[in-house]
Amino acid sequence: GVWYGSKHAIISLRRHKKSRGSIINTASMVALVGASTPQLAYTASKGAVLAMTRELAIVHAKESYRFNSLCPAPLNTALLQDWLGDDAAKRHRREIHFPTGRFGEAIEQAQAVLFLASDESSFVNGTDFVVDGGLTKAYVTPQGPRAPAPANLAR
Repeated sequence: GVWYGSKHAIISLRRHKKSRGSIINTASMVALVGASTPQLAYTASKGAVLAMTRELAIVHAKESYRFNSLCPAPLNTALLQDWLGDDAAKRHRREIHFPTGRFGEAIEQAQAVLFLASDESSFVNGTDFVVDGGLTKAYVTPQGPRAPAPANLAR
């Protein structure tokens, strides 16, 4: 998947004589910190995405083709909500790790992708772009009410 997408992105950029390009591969924050639940194949595959993306970034830098990895935390999606259901303990076990006290929203990931795809990030290359509300940096999370989610301006 990720290898073929990256390979064909480069082929297309060259074929269309593009002088610059931004390829964003999706990894996960678990590639950086791991998980206590058994998901070895998932964690390892996301780590491979990070390593491959960094290598591609260096190999193609002089062509002005940038490669970056997006490392999201769990997002507040219908799939996640269905999985959590009404199990308050299950939900709390995951939300407690976010300093904000909440899951990320899809619009927050989309804004990160827009930045990485834009010319404003022209000197950002080979990075593991973590969008996780601080989860990977938090040893102990703050107490109190959760932070509000942003308004979804895309609707």
